[in-house]
Amino acid sequence: MNNAIYIHIGNNYSVDVREIIGIFDMDNTTVTGCTKKLLDRAEKEKKLFLATYELPKTFILTSKKIYISQLAASTLKKRLANGGGFV
Repeated sequence: MNNAIYIHIGNNYSVDVREIIGIFDMDNTTVTGCTKKLLDRAEKEKKLFLATYELPKTFILTSKKIYISQLAASTLKKRLANGGGFV
């Protein structure tokens, strides 16, 4: 990692990388009941944040919230490696 403090997750939203627990692909993880329950619970507790109104591709689990992004997990991984994706 390139000492990034924030990662750009799309649509002018950024997340503190020190809070990230994991970045998950929606297609591969939402097929299980556990993930659906996690996302439903976060929504009910107002801890689910939509960073897109487009087709969601990933969710970013942090210590405070869950963020939904239209960016692919591989794109976010590259941004982490390259300083957060800021221009």
